[in-house]
Amino acid sequence: MDWILFGPPGCGKGTQAERLCAEMGLFHFSTGDVLRDNVARGTELGRQADAIMKRGDLVPDALVIAMVRDKIQSPAVAAQAGVLFDGFPRTIPQAEALEKVLAELGRRLGAVLSLEVPDAEIIERLMKRGRADDTLDTVRARLEVYQRQTAPLIDFYRARGALVALNGVGTIEEVTARLRAATQRTRP
Repeated sequence: MDWILFGPPGCGKGTQAERLCAEMGLFHFSTGDVLRDNVARGTELGRQADAIMKRGDLVPDALVIAMVRDKIQSPAVAAQAGVLFDGFPRTIPQAEALEKVLAELGRRLGAVLSLEVPDAEIIERLMKRGRADDTLDTVRARLEVYQRQTAPLIDFYRARGALVALNGVGTIEEVTARLRAATQRTRP
């Protein structure tokens, strides 16, 4: 069974994805990692993506979806209990294409897990990190981009009954426990 994990920057999504994948035997799917892997291995898809990225353009959805299909059909992924899509899809067309690919491959989406953390908490967390690029303005801008990009997807998955919104505030262990409980409730 496959899962999608959403959450704003600074919500601890990466940490939670690692924990969930380790506990459930899932393959952690990150679009950036898959793109870089295809480029590094010199695959046909990787060569196409590399040429596009070198021009400074965004890799088109069709190419990303082709990489998704290839990756989830790979022996490494087939050996896992499922896939955790981390921050993917990012657009409605990507979500629709992912649904189609999963259906064609006989895979099932367990749920879309959305970690919800108030903006004030995110700002506080990111400002405490002390990174040079974590200024108040950049953090607010990143949150705005996340909300703008993700809101339509949240509505898309909510309309399909696939969305599970979870409180992302608390200790790492508390949030992991909520995610674990959500995956257990949504398994067949």
